[in-house]
Amino acid sequence: MFKRTSVTKNINVTNVSSGSIFEIGDSTGIRPRSRALAVQREMELFFGNEGNFEKYSIFTNPIPVPNVDENIKMTKYNQSPFIYVNHIDIISTAASSVLHIGSTKTIDAESRVKHIRQLLDD
Repeated sequence: MFKRTSVTKNINVTNVSSGSIFEIGDSTGIRPRSRALAVQREMELFFGNEGNFEKYSIFTNPIPVPNVDENIKMTKYNQSPFIYVNHIDIISTAASSVLHIGSTKTIDAESRVKHIRQLLDD
């Protein structure tokens, strides 16, 4: 059997950020990661010691992974050894997303965001 080949004519990507991946070609594994603290304040006030991820359990707690114990039988037939892409127009990718033209064995993406609102007392 032939190896798959990615043939790409035109891609326009404006922005790739926050742990995202843009890849053309094959890969064995992709593990994009993104962590963010989103603080919204009613009054602008900034401290120099902010941004300690370990302070919030959302960044340290393990993410539960479902146990898949089913036997899956799959047969695939690639009529052509080529993956053809004519045109892709992407404005932005963010928060550990993947834009991939090709084959991948595994993708394990993770994005964790802690939103904090700090309002003034009445």
